[in-house]
Amino acid sequence: MGSTVITAVIDLGLIAQRLGLPVAAVQSTVELLDGGNTVPFITRYRRDQTGGLDEEAVRQIAEAVARARQLADRKQTILRTIQGQGRLTSGLEATITAAESSKQLEDLYLPFKPRKLSLAEVARQRKLEPLAREILAAETAAADLDVRAADFVDADAQVAAVADVLLGVGHIIAHEFSERADVRQRLREFLYRAGHLKSQRVESEGKALSKDEKHYRDYFDFSEHIQRVPPHRLLAINRGERARLLKVRVEGPAEELQAVAEDMLVPAGHPHAEFLRACARDALARLILPGLEREIRREMTDVCESHAVQVFARNLRNLLLQSPVPGRRVLALDPGFKSGCKAVVIDECGTPLGHAVLHVVGKDEKRAAAAKKIVELARTHGCSVIAIGNGTAGRETETLVAELVAGELQDLDVGYAIVNEAGASVYSTSVYGREELPGHEASIRGAISIGRRLQDPLSELVKIEPANIGVGLYQHDVKARHLHASLEQVVESCVNYVGVDVNTASPALLRRVSGFNQTTAKNFHDWRTKNGPFTSRQQFLEVPGFGDAAYIQSVGFLKISGGINPLDATWIHPESYAVAEQVLAKLGGSPTDLASRLPTEALAEKAAGVDLTVFAHELGVGRLLLADILEQLARPGRDPREDLPKPFFKKGVLKLEDLAVGMELLGSVLNVVDFGAFVDIGMHDSGLVHISQLSSQFVRDPHDVVSVGQIVPVWVLELDKARRRVALTMIPPAERELQQRREEARKEQREQKKEQKSRRAEQRASSPPAAGPGGENTPRPPRQRGQQRDQRPPREPEPRVYQSSGSKRKPPAPLTKEMRDGKEPLRTFGDLKQFLEKPADGQPEQPTQ
Repeated sequence: MGSTVITAVIDLGLIAQRLGLPVAAVQSTVELLDGGNTVPFITRYRRDQTGGLDEEAVRQIAEAVARARQLADRKQTILRTIQGQGRLTSGLEATITAAESSKQLEDLYLPFKPRKLSLAEVARQRKLEPLAREILAAETAAADLDVRAADFVDADAQVAAVADVLLGVGHIIAHEFSERADVRQRLREFLYRAGHLKSQRVESEGKALSKDEKHYRDYFDFSEHIQRVPPHRLLAINRGERARLLKVRVEGPAEELQAVAEDMLVPAGHPHAEFLRACARDALARLILPGLEREIRREMTDVCESHAVQVFARNLRNLLLQSPVPGRRVLALDPGFKSGCKAVVIDECGTPLGHAVLHVVGKDEKRAAAAKKIVELARTHGCSVIAIGNGTAGRETETLVAELVAGELQDLDVGYAIVNEAGASVYSTSVYGREELPGHEASIRGAISIGRRLQDPLSELVKIEPANIGVGLYQHDVKARHLHASLEQVVESCVNYVGVDVNTASPALLRRVSGFNQTTAKNFHDWRTKNGPFTSRQQFLEVPGFGDAAYIQSVGFLKISGGINPLDATWIHPESYAVAEQVLAKLGGSPTDLASRLPTEALAEKAAGVDLTVFAHELGVGRLLLADILEQLARPGRDPREDLPKPFFKKGVLKLEDLAVGMELLGSVLNVVDFGAFVDIGMHDSGLVHISQLSSQFVRDPHDVVSVGQIVPVWVLELDKARRRVALTMIPPAERELQQRREEARKEQREQKKEQKSRRAEQRASSPPAAGPGGENTPRPPRQRGQQRDQRPPREPEPRVYQSSGSKRKPPAPLTKEMRDGKEPLRTFGDLKQFLEKPADGQPEQPTQ
C-alpha cells in the first residue's frame, strides 16, 4: 500500500452517548477545555454554554476525551509502524481505525510487533517456516508429514531429526495461533464469564503462621469468580502476593477453554488435524492463557484501584467540606505517651496564645498536674471547646478531659471533639509548617494544626498531602500517581467550591484556586505582606506574573470582604458586574445594599418573583447566568458549608458497660468503606454500621447514604463485650420490626410451599400406576418410529362439574391495622380482596365470616 495520510479523529457523539449527555454540551465543553479553561471555571461561569453541566460531568468529559485522544494517538503510531513494514492494507487500516478499545487495538497489532528471540523465531531462523505454511494450507506436498519433514533435517542448523523439525514447526504454528485477535478475544470473553481468582498460601514447610501471615489466613485456600471479587478483597490479596505470602492465579475450565481454542484454530477435516490440535493446546497453555491472565489481573486491579481512589476521594471531599467552627478559642491537645501530651491554645484566627507539655498517663501526681494545667489554660484564655487528636494515648486523654468537662470546667460549658490528626506530624515538619510557625517546635506545630482543623478544616487540611489523610480504602496499595492526581482534583474542587478570602488565605490554600500555581500563590502572599490587604479585585493585576488569562480563571473565586465594591465579596465574576448592576436596579437596589442584611432580605424576596426567561431575554444574557446572579444577590458571599451540620461536641466518655441493645445514640461518621460506616458514638472505639443496616432499602454503595463528618442517629444492634465491639444500625426500631415481620411472613410462606410440595410428592409416590390395556399395571409398548396415534372421533364438549370437597375453606386471617393504613404490605390475594372490600371511613367494619 502506498503512502497514507493518517489522522487522529475522536467521535464526540460516541462519548456523549456513553456518558448520557447531549452532544452539543459535550462539544461546547471540549472547546472550553481546549481553550485553556479550568474545570471549576467552566462549571461555575460557563453554565449556559455547557447546558448547566456539573463539575463531575465536566471532569468525565475531560477524562473521556483524554482517553479517546490517547487511543487515537496509539492508532496513528501503530498504523505508521505497519506502514513502515510495507504490510498495511486498506482492510487492516479500516479495522485498526475502527478499534474501540486499547485491548482490541493491541490484539490487532500483535502480529506486527518486533519479535523477540522466541522459540518460534528460533525455528524460523532454522528455515522451518515453509513447512509450517504447507501444513496450515493443507498442501499435498506435506501429505506425508514425516517424509516431508525429513527434507528439513539439517544438523548444521541444529535440526538433527524429524522430531526436531516437527517441534520447531509446532512452535511456529502455535505462535501464529496465539496472535489471532479473534481467538484471543473469544478466550478473553470466556475467561471473564467462567474464570475464578484463586489464591493459596506459599508453602512454608509446616511452619506456624507468622504475624504477617495471620492477616491473610482467609486467602490461604480462596476461590471466587473474577467478576464477584470485591475491591477491598482483591487489593488485600495483591498485598499478600507482594509480601510473598500468597500464590495467586486466574483459572478457567481447562477442557472448555481447550475446546474453544481447537474449534476456532483447527479446520474441520484438515489432514493434519491432530498435529494442529497439539499446536493449539501448546499455544493456549504457553502463550495465550499466561498473557490473558496477566491482562485480566491488571484490569481487575485497575478497576479496584479506581474504586479505592473514588472511596478515598469521596471521604476526603466530605472531610474537607466539614462545617467550620468560627469565632471559638480552642484548646488543642495532641496526645502522646513518652513525649507527653502537647497542649496549645489558639485564638479565633488560629494564632497560638500559649502552650504546655502534659503527662496524662503515669503516676497520679503527673495526671493531677496535667488536669490542673488543662483547667488553667482553658480558664485563662476563655476556651469554649477542646480538640483532642485521635492518635496514641487519645483514649487516656479523652478520659481525663471528660472528667474535667463534667467537673471543674462545668461552669464554662466546655465541649470537646475528637479530631482526625492524620498528617499533622507531616505538616509540623513541612515547609508550610516551618514558614507559618517558625518560632515553635515541630511537636507544638502538630497540636496547633489539630486545633485549626476544628476551626476551619479546609484551610488547614490543604497544607497536607492528601494521601496522608487516612480516610481511604487500602490507599497505600494504590499507584501513587493515580491516587495523587485524583486527590489533587478533589482538593482543587473543594477550594473552588467554597472560595477563599484573598486577604486571609494561606499560600497553601491560594495555590489550589482555579488558574493559580505555587508561584502565583506566593506572589499574592508577598504582595499582601508588602502592600497590605487587597481592597479591589482590580488590584490583582498588580501582582507580578499575574496576567489577564489567569485573572479571568481565578478572580471569581477570590473574595474581598469589606472592599471598595461590595460585589467583590460575592461569587459574581467581574465580567458580569454590569449585568448584576442592571439586575439590582431592576429590583430597586444598589451594590451598597449587599453589605447589609435587611436590604439583602428584601432583594431575596423580589428575586424570588422574577420570571427568569423573560428577564434574561430583556438583559440579553443566559438564563443560568441570571439565575446565579440572583442567587448571589440574595445571599452574597455565601459559604456553602454554612448549610452543613455543625461538629458534634461531646461532654463525656460513653463506656461499653453503659450500652444496651436498642439504645438510641447520636454519632458522627468517621469513615465510609465498602462494607459500611464507622461511627463515633462517644466511646473510645467507634461502632460499625454494616451496609445492610444503613437503610431499610437496598444499599449498593454506602456513600449514597452517609458521608464523613455527618451526624446520624443510630441504635445499638449487638454488643460483643469480649472483643469490645459494637454493632450499630441506622434503621429505626419500628422499621426494623416491620422488616422482621415481613421476613417471618416470607419464611412461613416458604415453609408452606415446601410442605405442600412434599405432600404432593408423597401422594404421587403412594398412588398406584394407571392400568394399561393389557391388564392392570401392564406397561404400554413403545410406538414404532413413524407410527401415529390412533385418531379418536371428536367428542362433544361436556359441561365441567365442580364438586365440593365436603370441607369448608379456612377463612383468611383478618387485616392488621398497619395493613389497612397502608404501612405494612399485604400477604396474599385474600388480603387484597379484604382491603378492596373494606368499608368506607366512618362506617362500621363487618366481622370476618
